[in-house]
Amino acid sequence: MTLGKNGIDKAREGDQKTPIGVYHVTANLPRSKLTDFYGSGAFPINYPNEWDRRRGRDGFGIWLHGVPSDMYARPPRASDGCLVLANPDLESVARHVQVGTTPVIIADKVEWTTANALEAERDSLAAALEQWRADWQSRDTERYLTHYSPRFASAKHKQAVNAGKTWIEVRLSRLAMFRYPLETDFVVVTFEQDYRSNGLKNAMKKRQYWIKEDGRWKILYEGAA
Repeated sequence: MTLGKNGIDKAREGDQKTPIGVYHVTANLPRSKLTDFYGSGAFPINYPNEWDRRRGRDGFGIWLHGVPSDMYARPPRASDGCLVLANPDLESVARHVQVGTTPVIIADKVEWTTANALEAERDSLAAALEQWRADWQSRDTERYLTHYSPRFASAKHKQAVNAGKTWIEVRLSRLAMFRYPLETDFVVVTFEQDYRSNGLKNAMKKRQYWIKEDGRWKILYEGAA
């Protein structure tokens, strides 16, 4: 795989670095819609994501893509920040990609852990997520808002919205959790949410960023996925 000419941890437009983080595929661009430079096709990802923006990172146009038809692969550091795969490898990956769902986790190294430690962390976060859902559904707004970090931007809006509900039902499905590279106790959570109340009914894909503060999981960001 080819990375940016200047390595990893992208921060600025034009720095020719590849970002580190948890991203998702936003489109599938087939060979027929691209020049030969991109080979078998391309998959744009959502850089900069919400966490990048919060840290003041910018830039655009980070893709997974192939190589021109007259070569097998490019050197290890030869892109302007994109991830470039040999065409056979990209075609293999493409069979499993779902736009908006498939995660692209770009890390500087493999982090090893034990199965027991991983299960304990997953269970801890899953319990926090379930308590958040239950507290939201209970309409106990004070308890519900304790699940959000002081750095969360829209707590007052949530308080105002919940005040007008006489009943709320929330169901979650297709839950996924991914630890964020280079960060401590920071996890990207995505799920499908079915929300019903006396005034609204909707279904959406949601993404949340959970971080540990004072030993407790808190929501730093949430929005549509």
